[in-house]
Amino acid sequence: MSTAATPENCANCEAPLGGHYCANCGQEAILHHASTREFLHEFIGHYVALEGKLWGSLVRLLFRPGLLTNEYIRGRRVRFVQPLRLYLSFSVLFFALLKFTGGADVHVGGNDEDDTQVAQVVAPVRKMAETAAEQQTRMAPPLDAEGARSKLAAEAAIADMVKEVGPSKNKAQSETPKVIQDDHGDKPNDRDEFFDDKLSDWPTLRHQWHAFSELPGDQQWKAVQNGLYHYAPYAIFCLMPVFAMILKVLYLGSGRRFGEHVLFALHTNAFAFFIFSVMLLVHISLARFVLWCWLIGYLPWAMRRVYHSGRAGTFARWMVLMLFYLMALLFALMIAGGMGIMTVGH
Repeated sequence: MSTAATPENCANCEAPLGGHYCANCGQEAILHHASTREFLHEFIGHYVALEGKLWGSLVRLLFRPGLLTNEYIRGRRVRFVQPLRLYLSFSVLFFALLKFTGGADVHVGGNDEDDTQVAQVVAPVRKMAETAAEQQTRMAPPLDAEGARSKLAAEAAIADMVKEVGPSKNKAQSETPKVIQDDHGDKPNDRDEFFDDKLSDWPTLRHQWHAFSELPGDQQWKAVQNGLYHYAPYAIFCLMPVFAMILKVLYLGSGRRFGEHVLFALHTNAFAFFIFSVMLLVHISLARFVLWCWLIGYLPWAMRRVYHSGRAGTFARWMVLMLFYLMALLFALMIAGGMGIMTVGH
């Protein structure tokens, strides 16, 4: 416990002090010396908010849709975490988990595995055919001299056909991977000519596109994935005004200001990021199903509580909101992935 005397004026703004805190700027009257303990106390108290801000905000955000928004609109703000900080915290948490966990594992087909599966399917059919041929041979009557000569001639003709077809088939198989690797499609020339024509006025973009198209498929996906990891958080954050604008249009005449729609957008998207983060960590099917159900039902429930509309009107507005917002989200993610392509060739 500090025994230092309380100064007469605030060290920050020089205003006269009349208590433990400055009435002008809010700074503490008695300042402690910088120490590790002081830094830890500040971090726990203001960022983790163990005094109750974080837990009170989480309970209302997660289990009482729309209540946190209503509390903020009513002016009860000091007791809760600020909306922007809440959104940024959960969005950073989600994208960090997405990057470190790798999201959903996607397995691109391997040749060895495919060959094994094909062999497992073909083997029983081949065995049945061989068995049928053996039975037919045992049941067939003995051949005379002319029949034996006809059989030998037919086998020789089949052998000649196999010899002729074999080299051309091997040649086609050896050329096929080269076409796929170099051209990346059935009509690669048309695609390359299309982008060359569209990017003719931007030589830098055209160079980067050519550099990207020359990469193998796994490296192309990696470049797009890096763009999503790096730019998607910014793209989604820029969609908050779009989300709010759609709500503004849907609730014309409600008397709500644009800032209140932005507040609702921050809270609902913070909730979505938190649920998606939990999904990345939980691998139980039943738990994920429950989380998906709560995620789908949360937004219309919150809309009804905040905007005080009927069930039918809320459902109709929710459908329109989801349609336009998902279109905007898809466009934003395409831009983020395109930014990853832009980094190729540098």
